[in-house]
Amino acid sequence: MSSPDIAGILGNSKELDRLRKEQEDVLIEINKMHKKLQATPELVEKPGDNSLSRLKILYTHAKDLSESEVSISNALLSQLDALLPSGPAGQPRRRLEGSEQKRKRMKSDSDIPRLFPTVRNQLEACASRKGEQVAAKVTPDDADKDEWFVVKVIHFEKETREFEVLDEEPGDDEDGGGQRKYKLPMSNIIPFPKRNDPSSAPDHPPGSHVLAVYPGTTALYKATVVNGHHKRKTDDYLLEFDDDEEDGSLPQRTVPFHNVVNLPEGHRQ
Repeated sequence: MSSPDIAGILGNSKELDRLRKEQEDVLIEINKMHKKLQATPELVEKPGDNSLSRLKILYTHAKDLSESEVSISNALLSQLDALLPSGPAGQPRRRLEGSEQKRKRMKSDSDIPRLFPTVRNQLEACASRKGEQVAAKVTPDDADKDEWFVVKVIHFEKETREFEVLDEEPGDDEDGGGQRKYKLPMSNIIPFPKRNDPSSAPDHPPGSHVLAVYPGTTALYKATVVNGHHKRKTDDYLLEFDDDEEDGSLPQRTVPFHNVVNLPEGHRQ
């Protein structure tokens, strides 16, 4: 293998990494725009608002990045195919799927709808959560602190983009002490990982902050990860909850992976 060949492969690999990182940045911006539109859909009707134009620009950029990724990936495949040894006599040369079928598969893998789900897909996913337990912020946005509880989804209204949820076990301090219903925007709902699928849970590394159900309750509080479930023999997290001090130290509590979610941006406690 000559130096120019190696340099070409390394150059394309570096460019592929750059494209994927840029795709991740664009995805973050798209999700921010989605949350903004979900929380305040009336913004698009105000004069001078450019939310939809901004979203279109982001999707166009995402499409261009995806097509560039396919092009660079195909170039890398061709470079690697040209350098693969033929192998011992009598054995067919093993190829890195450098066929048209491989290129079609890679194009499908880089498809924009998969990486950047449409609003319609998001609404359909919300509607399918009927009967599921989710984490819900039940306090208004102008409250001094955020309160999150485990609730059951009763209904999702696509027109208003609101969840109707049921708090099946309200605390003793709740008025009336019975079950309580709320109507909440999509931004106030976080789905839990699938109980029967540990791989559906994100890998929260030690030291990261999460929102987790405090053992023996249906309330979620901010906690720090001591040990993640992917590095343990069980499907539990070892957490230290904020303000959970006992005898001058924070006890480490075990919480099932399906009761742990990402800490919302701007969480107030």
